[in-house]
Amino acid sequence: MALRAAGSPDGGRRQGILFDVDGTLIDSSYIHTISWWGAFRQQGYDIPMASIHHFVGMGGDRLVDSLLPANRDRSLDSDIMASHGALYASHWPALRPFDGAKDLLAQCHAAGLTVALASSARKKDLQVMKATLDADAFIDAATSANDAKDSKPAPDILVAALEAIGVEAADAVFVGDAVWDMKAAAALGIPAIAVTCGGVNAGELRDAGAVEVYEGPRDLLENLTSSAIGRLLSLAPNS
Repeated sequence: MALRAAGSPDGGRRQGILFDVDGTLIDSSYIHTISWWGAFRQQGYDIPMASIHHFVGMGGDRLVDSLLPANRDRSLDSDIMASHGALYASHWPALRPFDGAKDLLAQCHAAGLTVALASSARKKDLQVMKATLDADAFIDAATSANDAKDSKPAPDILVAALEAIGVEAADAVFVGDAVWDMKAAAALGIPAIAVTCGGVNAGELRDAGAVEVYEGPRDLLENLTSSAIGRLLSLAPNS
């Protein structure tokens, strides 16, 4: 049976789904890792890639602060972040969506959910990733780093995404791949579905608050009816 959300035109409360992008819909977590690794090395910091990957999904400012010594010359932080951006941009042609990403967005849209990309990526990176997804017809709004004062695990970017689509936190589900995504959703009381395709194991994601864990977009799509997304839709009036 096809699920259908109640829409605002008939008096039902608008329901929405928020998606992280990097590592959730786009296979980019390790590209970010190697880009940060290169940026750190340019400033003389030799940080193991495994340590960097653990913090991917945080905002860049928090990632840098988490990995570098507290007594460093902080005036160089902006240079490191700029270098990361340039190195990441050099990999734009290699970006690919995960299997099922576009189909998942399409199915959520077809079910009547309002769909937002809750990304804290730079605006130009987000534009490239949206083009890579080729799913604009199924996306109602998208956020970038410009839309949040504080980065993940602070919930600001999720608040911005909810505001952009006119949905309350109680009527939303969030899908992400990082511990920091789970923590941001928990701060707002939004059920968070995790995917392991970004490289974080299921145990860590559950410990951080994930209500469910799937391998990636295709796995979630194939289990959509029984997922937290399906439960959100089943609570809709007249569904």
